[in-house]
Amino acid sequence: MATVEDVRRLALALPRTEEHLIRDRVKFRIGRIVYLALSRDETTLGFAFPKEERAALVASEPEKFSLPRVSDLRYNWVHASLAALGPDELVELVTEAWRMCVPAKVARAHLGPTAEPPLPPAPRVARLRLSAEVFAAYQGVDRSWLELRRLTAPTLDLTDPAHRTALHRWLNAWGCRLPYPREGEPYPLGEGLAAWTDKHPLPDTPLPDLSDPEVDAVATAYEELAHLPVKLPPRPRSLGPTAAAKSLYALRPHTVMPWDAAIATELYGARDGAAFARHLRTGRAWARAVVAESGLAADALPADLGRPAVTLAKILDEHLYVTITRGAAL
Repeated sequence: MATVEDVRRLALALPRTEEHLIRDRVKFRIGRIVYLALSRDETTLGFAFPKEERAALVASEPEKFSLPRVSDLRYNWVHASLAALGPDELVELVTEAWRMCVPAKVARAHLGPTAEPPLPPAPRVARLRLSAEVFAAYQGVDRSWLELRRLTAPTLDLTDPAHRTALHRWLNAWGCRLPYPREGEPYPLGEGLAAWTDKHPLPDTPLPDLSDPEVDAVATAYEELAHLPVKLPPRPRSLGPTAAAKSLYALRPHTVMPWDAAIATELYGARDGAAFARHLRTGRAWARAVVAESGLAADALPADLGRPAVTLAKILDEHLYVTITRGAAL
C-alpha cells in the first residue's frame, strides 16, 4: 500500500520537481507542468500517462486505475488508487510520469544506465496454440489487417500518400483514435511519416534472426516515430508508443513484435526506445525458442497454430494481449 509520504519522497528526489498546494490539493510540477496530483482526501493519485494508451491501462486493472473526469480526458492523465499500489509499482509510475515532463538528457543524467533483468521466459508451443485460439475467436480480428494489406499491396510504402492514409485508418480501426485533418487543415501525421521513413531505413530480417544492431536501429526509429505530431498546437498530440509499435509491425510484419500499454508496463515498466529494444529482444528469444521446440520454420508456424493471416511476430504479440491485456487464464 502506497502513502502520500511515499509519493512526496519519490517526487521530490527527482530533478526540477516542486511541490505546490493548489486549491487544497498537493501537486508536483516541473515548471508549470503538473505530473502528479493527489485528490483532496489523498486517496487517489493522478499522474501523467499517454492518453492514447489510457483505456488499455484502465481495462487491464480497473480496480486500481481509473479515467480522470470528463473535462480532463484531453490531457495525458490517469488516476490510481494509492491503497492498491505497491512500492515498486509506485516508483515506476512516478518516475515515468516525471520522465514525460523533462528533457531526455535530464532523465538520462538522473536515472543513468541500469542493468537489465533476465528476459521473460518464452511460452511453450502448446500454450501459444491456446492463446492463438482465444485471439482468433475475438470478432473480426483480421479484417482491418487484411484490408490494409489489400490497399498497400505488395508492401506498405510510406512515401505514398495513399498508403499513409491507409495506415492512419488501420491504426484507428485498432482504437488509436488519431485525429483526421479537416478540409484545408495541415496533415502533420502524413508529413511526419514521409520525413520519418526517409530517415529510418528498416531491416526486413525475420524476428528470430534479428541482430543486435538491427534491434537498436528499429528501437531508434520507434522512439522518433512515437513522438511524431498528429495534432498541432494549441492542443498538440503525438503518435504515441502503441501506435508507433503497430506502425512498425505494419511496415515489417515478419520483423517487429508490437505491444500495447498494458504489455509494456507489465513487462518493462516503460515505453521508451530502450524498453522497445528490450521488447524486440524478448520477441527474438521467444521466436527462437518456439521454432526450436516446434521443429518448424518461422514462416510455417502461423498456419500450424491456426493463424495463417499473420506472422510469428504477431502471434507472440497476440499471446501477450490475451494473457496480459485481457488477463485470460490459459
